Amino acid sequence: MSEPEFVPGAPTGQAVPVSTLNRLVRETLERSFPLLWVGGEVSNLTRAPSGHLYFTLKDAQAQVRCTMWRNRAQLLPFRLENGMKVEARALVTLYEMRGDFQLNVENLRRAGLGNLFEAFTRLKERLEAEGLFDPAAKRPLPRFPRAVGVVTSPAAAALRDVLAALARRAPHLPVVIYPAPVQGLDAGPALAAMLATAGARAAEDGVDVLLLVRGGGSMEDLWAFNDETLARAIRTCPVPVVSGVGHETDFTIADFAADLRATTPTMAAELASAGFHAAQAELATLAHHLQHGLRRRVEQAAQRLDRAALQLVHPRERLHRATREIDGLREKLRGAARQQIARDRQRLAQLALRLRAHRPELQARQGRIDRLGTDLARSLAHLLDGRRQRLGALASHLQHLDPRAVLARGYAIVRDGQGQVVRRSKAVAPGDALAIELGEGRIAAEVRTTID
Repeated sequence: MSEPEFVPGAPTGQAVPVSTLNRLVRETLERSFPLLWVGGEVSNLTRAPSGHLYFTLKDAQAQVRCTMWRNRAQLLPFRLENGMKVEARALVTLYEMRGDFQLNVENLRRAGLGNLFEAFTRLKERLEAEGLFDPAAKRPLPRFPRAVGVVTSPAAAALRDVLAALARRAPHLPVVIYPAPVQGLDAGPALAAMLATAGARAAEDGVDVLLLVRGGGSMEDLWAFNDETLARAIRTCPVPVVSGVGHETDFTIADFAADLRATTPTMAAELASAGFHAAQAELATLAHHLQHGLRRRVEQAAQRLDRAALQLVHPRERLHRATREIDGLREKLRGAARQQIARDRQRLAQLALRLRAHRPELQARQGRIDRLGTDLARSLAHLLDGRRQRLGALASHLQHLDPRAVLARGYAIVRDGQGQVVRRSKAVAPGDALAIELGEGRIAAEVRTTID
C-alpha cells in the first residue's frame, strides 16, 4: 500500500515521506531559479564510462556539486580539467535519491567569456556606426582570379582544407600562402600586418583575392579575429577579402569587415573558385550544344555529298585530267630544278674565287715562324746563363756568411747551461757549466774564474 501524498498546507502533525519532501524541494528550486550562469573553479572532476561529467564548482567561501549529462558534455569545445576557471549555465535542482543540492549544467564556457562577448558587442557596434561594415563598400570577387592568397598559419588544418578544396575545384589556380599566427595575444596585430603585406604584394604576386581562414575553436581561440586593427586592414586591403573563420555558428569582427563571409575555410576556397567551377558546368552545356551542332552540320554535309555524287564525272576522265596535271607539274619541277642547280653552280664558282683570294701564303709564314723560334731559343739560353751566374754569386756570398765557416777558422761559440750564447765574462760565475761548440765537435767545460 503506497504512502499518502503530502500536500502543502495539510494539518500539522502529518508525516511527510522523504521521497515526497525531496521531490517538492526539487520542484520548488527549479521553479524559483531559472537557468543562470554560475562561476567558479572545477574540482573533483569524474568522467563516468557513460560519458557524463561529475564535478564540484567552488570559490573561496563555498562549493556546489554539478552534473553534466553526456549529450551536453560531448558538445564542449574544450576538454574540462580540474583547476579550470569556468562559468556554467545551469539549472538549480536537488538529486532526490540522496537529497544532494546540485546544479544540472547545460553549457560551460571559460571564465571571462562573458566579458569577451561584451567587448565583442561594443566593438561591433562602434565599427558598424563608423560604416566599416557598410554592404555598399563590399567588393565583388573576381570570377576568374589569376591566383588566390591565403592568410593563415602554415600548420593550421584550415590551410589543408583550403588547398584540398582548390585542388578539387580549380587545380590550375596558383595559391600564395602568407603565413601568420591565428591564435595568441599577438595574433591579431600579426594577422593585420600580414594582410597589409599581402595587399601590397598582390599585384606582384598576381593575387586577385585573399582568404583569411582558421579552423573552429572557442571564443578565446578565435579572439584574434576580433581585433580592430585587423578589421581596418581588411577594409583598406586593395583586393577583396573572404573570411572563413571557425564553423557556421562562429562570428567574428573579421567576418563583418570582410567583403564576403564563408561559414568554413573550405567554403571560402569554394567561393574563391566559384567562377571556375561554374565555368565547368557552362563548358559542359556548350559542349552539348557544340556536339548537337556538329551532328547537324555532318548531316547537312552528308546531304550535300549525296547531291554532289550525282554530278560526278566518269573516273576515267578524272584520271586523264589528273595525269595531264601531273605531267605539267613534272615539267615545272624539272625547269625549277635546272634553274636552281645553275644558280648554285654560279654561287659555288664565286665562293671558290673568294677562297683563293684569301688563301694565306703558308711558306712565307713558315719562314717567319722558324726565325722567331731561333730568336726565342737564343734569348732563352742567354737568360738562363745570366741567371746561373747570379745564382753562383749568391751561393758564394751565402757561404761566406755561414757561421760554420767561421768556426772552421778556429773560433768557438760558448753557451751557458740554459743554452744562451755567452758574450761577456760577467754573464757567468765560477762553477757555471759551459758548452763550447767548435768547428768539429763540442766541449763541456766549467768556469773556474772570470777576467774582465
